[in-house]
Amino acid sequence: MKFNNRNVFISDKAVIGKNVKIGDNTVIYDYVTIGDNSIIANDCIIGEPLNDYYFKDDYINPETVIGENALIRSHTILYAGSRFGNNFSTGHRVTVRENSVFGNNCRLGTVTDIQGYVTFGNNCWLHSNVHIGQNSTIGNFVFIYPYVVFTNDPMPPSDMCIGPVIGDFSQIAVGSVLLPGTTVGKHCLVGAQSLIGGSFEDYSLIIGNPGKKIKDVREMKSKETGRSHYPWPYNFSRGMPWEEDGFDNWKNKNGYEHD
Repeated sequence: MKFNNRNVFISDKAVIGKNVKIGDNTVIYDYVTIGDNSIIANDCIIGEPLNDYYFKDDYINPETVIGENALIRSHTILYAGSRFGNNFSTGHRVTVRENSVFGNNCRLGTVTDIQGYVTFGNNCWLHSNVHIGQNSTIGNFVFIYPYVVFTNDPMPPSDMCIGPVIGDFSQIAVGSVLLPGTTVGKHCLVGAQSLIGGSFEDYSLIIGNPGKKIKDVREMKSKETGRSHYPWPYNFSRGMPWEEDGFDNWKNKNGYEHD
């Protein structure tokens, strides 16, 4: 029952790559580009128009670009004006608002809500039920676990919008809330159900309400091996670009210095 071309609308101003599969009841709006070998499942909306579409006769949809090898699962809505790198994937019922930018190999879990004007690096993995407020900036290889919320209004309601900034390789554990303007360095771990604000240096273990730096994450030992688990790329490789060669070899081959 896959890809029967039932009730599919594709704008004549859209550009669809080679070997792209589009599911039933899906709408592709103006100025959408979809890369080769991508899959858009049933009941999706790609290039959802912005608010002015409903009120201005001269509205022109901003360009939306999805890279190659995307997998967009059912009931996902991607607003116009966003850019998604290669190998982008979503769970079900994901919403990404306008002017969002994602690097390559990013994954968004089911019922994730990206409020727009955000920037993600490469290889970011978001689990289910994550909410990212506007103007947030997330680095490379950042994992964000279920029910995490990024806020951005320091004095609600106001016209200020100051999203959190997360450094490369940091982990934000289940149920955490990041207050507006929070800055988390590289290789940090935010513990489950923490409420954090302020700035935290690289390699911080941040826990509590209010969240505080407890120690350097490199001091944390694995119960199984007795060794430090962090930096985690030396101990976890599944689905990572260093899966075959190891983290050090990958860094050397790619000139990657942010470890």
